[in-house]
Amino acid sequence: MISAIVPQFFTTDLARTLVYYDAKLGFETQFKYGQPPYFAGAIRDQRSIFFRLVDEAPSFAPNKYECELLDAYIIVGDVALLFAEYRQRGVAFHRELAAMPWDFTEFVVKDIDGRLLCFGQFSEDVK
Repeated sequence: MISAIVPQFFTTDLARTLVYYDAKLGFETQFKYGQPPYFAGAIRDQRSIFFRLVDEAPSFAPNKYECELLDAYIIVGDVALLFAEYRQRGVAFHRELAAMPWDFTEFVVKDIDGRLLCFGQFSEDVK
């Protein structure tokens, strides 16, 4: 019965976050809610991420980046093509594209708010 799961990320600068997701990650602002906006959605390939404006940035575990504690794992249809697109857009990578021992080929992006987003594909499906 579940048709989708949508992550909700917190941000202290909603407009800046939406611009980043548009310009760098190829999402498009789906909606904004409130005056001024405090809740918004961005969409790419019929998949959404929601954002909620907060007064204070959420704290991360001290070892977040060393241990690569991901905020989202996003399965994609062509990981190599997406990696090339993001490289052309000037996205900052936390980890470059690589085949992993758990049979996924993936890369990790560190977004403008410090979240780690992993984009991956089953290695046997990589072109």
